[in-house]
Amino acid sequence: MKTLTLFASLYMALCYLFIFLPVVVLVLFSFQAGNLPVPPLKGLSLRWYLAVFHDARLMGGFGHSLVVGVVSSALSVLLGFLAAYGLARYDMPGKRFIRGIIMLPMAVSYLLVGMGLLVSASALGAAPGLPTVIIGHVVMNMPLAFAICLAQLGEHQRRIEYAARDLGAGTLRVLLTITAPMIAPTLIAAFCMCFTLSWDEFLIAFLNTRFDVTLPVVIWGLLRGGLTPETNAAGALIFLISIGLMLAVEILLLRKRRA
Repeated sequence: MKTLTLFASLYMALCYLFIFLPVVVLVLFSFQAGNLPVPPLKGLSLRWYLAVFHDARLMGGFGHSLVVGVVSSALSVLLGFLAAYGLARYDMPGKRFIRGIIMLPMAVSYLLVGMGLLVSASALGAAPGLPTVIIGHVVMNMPLAFAICLAQLGEHQRRIEYAARDLGAGTLRVLLTITAPMIAPTLIAAFCMCFTLSWDEFLIAFLNTRFDVTLPVVIWGLLRGGLTPETNAAGALIFLISIGLMLAVEILLLRKRRA
């Protein structure tokens, strides 16, 4: 039994090493004082992080990614919450089918969604840009927000909603003053999850932008000219923001469980 436990622990350690070693190397060499992100490490410096903040292309991509992430995540959570509330609170024919249709985009690749949006925009005569990317991210992230919200709309909230209706509150008032505040941590967690996925998404943004590109597309363009400590620093910032949001989600969910 001890041998099996030791083997399992060793296997998990190797898996984590395989997953996180490239990220550790990326972050480590983003502090490289030299001009090349290769061993040996020639001292530690923040010069490349300062270079990122003074690079107009990277800062422009950062701003575009921030806009796309915030807007698409807010829309995803709003639509996902309303869809989850409707399916959880109202009896209707074909609920299982509707749920499957809502979750279907999670089984579709980002490449297909990006190509579909590009073809659709061209057919409508619309120029590729950030609005198209936002639509694509909503399509891909809304099912996740829907699933998270649906899992939290249980009987406890339903009983409180019924009590509010018995006291004369309308559906909209119950939704805004009872249901939404009760699952506010869940809504925030869903927003953070959607933002994390939108923040570093590449394929949809690459296919549907021309000049107002997002940060992952900017970094891809820089990598075509070779790997530099500046691209390492930009990649490290993307990773740290994603990890920070995931930790925020975990803290919110942990507090909700303890409440």
